[in-house]
Amino acid sequence: MNDRGQAHTLEGVIAAILLLSSLTFTLQVTAVTPLSASTSSQHIENQQQSVAEGALAVAAENNHLKDAVLFWNTTGQRFHDATRGYYVNSPPSNEFGDTLSMAFGGRGLAYNVYVSYQTSTGNWVDQPMLYRGRPSDNAISASRTVTLYESDCLVDNSSRTTSDCLDDSSVSNDFYANDVSNSGVYNVVRVEVVVWRM
Repeated sequence: MNDRGQAHTLEGVIAAILLLSSLTFTLQVTAVTPLSASTSSQHIENQQQSVAEGALAVAAENNHLKDAVLFWNTTGQRFHDATRGYYVNSPPSNEFGDTLSMAFGGRGLAYNVYVSYQTSTGNWVDQPMLYRGRPSDNAISASRTVTLYESDCLVDNSSRTTSDCLDDSSVSNDFYANDVSNSGVYNVVRVEVVVWRM
């Protein structure tokens, strides 16, 4: 009888050791970093998503999003004051850029802005507006479409509408997006903001 009690006790001790060993091994194998998925990081990403969608909605409501898409210098074939055809260190010097700065500036966030447009073959091409690097795995994105009409005119460096309109072939030849329709619609572009924590 006593031998049986000792066997059960020994069995329990061995089971406990195995359980603790497997837990210890599991904890050592799993790396927990500040960027690991958790409930709090998911909450932060959801919040960033809402802020990005809100910034795009506000810019679209005030017509600043369309002005930013048309903020193009045909002479240099780039956005106004952009160093490489797109902005690197700071957002555009217009109302949309101010909205982005208010939404994401000083919060340890990086963001890229892309303008995607359709070609005559139906493919989508990305034109960077602002590029600050490769997004991390926890990046979020929000986008909004803008319809460009042939009667829309480019916006100058002072955010004023010019007389250079998209229905003018000399303007449309130097604009990044091309005319894909025979109707009054010039092109439909998608503005995408990609945000991530640094």
